[in-house]
Amino acid sequence: MREFVTNLAIDFLVAFGIVLGACMLAGIGSVLTLQAPSYKMLDIAGRIKIWAMVAAVGGTIDPIRVIETNFLEGHLSPAFKQIMYFVAAFAGAHIGTVLVKWICEGGVEP
Repeated sequence: MREFVTNLAIDFLVAFGIVLGACMLAGIGSVLTLQAPSYKMLDIAGRIKIWAMVAAVGGTIDPIRVIETNFLEGHLSPAFKQIMYFVAAFAGAHIGTVLVKWICEGGVEP
């Protein structure tokens, strides 16, 4: 159980870090090329979200195969774990995207 929770946290943080890091580096690159950094950061945040999830869960089709084979055979535990890894990766990528939007749009208006 401890390994499962650790992997959930790592998947979350990897997806979060990919989105946040890519957007920050895109912002730096847009400043260097004399473009609007907030526009480029928002664009990258929307486009890299799915790739952050893919990278966090392993980057291959193997997690989907684990779900398929175990679920069809009646073993729900490994399939449930893989689904939770996807959920954690999605949450990390989504929160990273929301944070970038929040930074670029100036925070929450009162």
